[in-house]
Amino acid sequence: MREQLVKAMQHNQIVNMMYMAKGGTVSKRRIKIIKVVGDIFHAYCFTKQAKRTFLIESILAVSPVIRKERDVV
Repeated sequence: MREQLVKAMQHNQIVNMMYMAKGGTVSKRRIKIIKVVGDIFHAYCFTKQAKRTFLIESILAVSPVIRKERDVV
């Protein structure tokens, strides 16, 4: 999982993440990764509109956000 996060950070990519908080609640977040340090990473969370710190071990799933560009006619 760490490798996926580092790759997304290097490519300046926005990702969707399923995350389990300490209390056991699961949330879906749209994030942009700022820095990966050891077992944690810092990211801007578009859902909460703030910078947040996450535990890598608490990530359930990560998928890239695919932006489709519309054709101009």
